[in-house]
Amino acid sequence: MLIGSTECSVHLWETNRTSPTLPFLPKIIEFLGYCPVNPIDTPGRRLLWARLCNGLSQSRMAKAIGVDPNTLWRLEKGKWEGRQKYLRMAIGFLEAMAARRAGEEG
Repeated sequence: MLIGSTECSVHLWETNRTSPTLPFLPKIIEFLGYCPVNPIDTPGRRLLWARLCNGLSQSRMAKAIGVDPNTLWRLEKGKWEGRQKYLRMAIGFLEAMAARRAGEEG
C-alpha cells in the first residue's frame, strides 16, 4: 500500500470501525492531498490537529518547542491562560514545518 498499511486497515478506517494511528496520518494526507478532518475552530483544537497531521507525538512536539508535554496538553485542551507565549511558539513551529514541506514540494 502507498501509505504503509494493510488493505484490511484501510477498510476498517473507511467503515469507521477504527481510526488511523498517528504514524499513518501524514501519509494519508499526502495521498489524499488534503486533511480529511476539519478541526474545530478553536486554537487548541487546531493545534492538536496540526500536530497530528504532521505525525508528531505530544512529547516530540513539546521537546521541539521547549515545553513539557503537560503544557502542550493544556494548550491543546484550550487552557492557555498565562501560556500565550507557548501557544505562539507551537504555532510558529508548525508554520515552519508547513513552509519547509511546501518548499520541498515546490
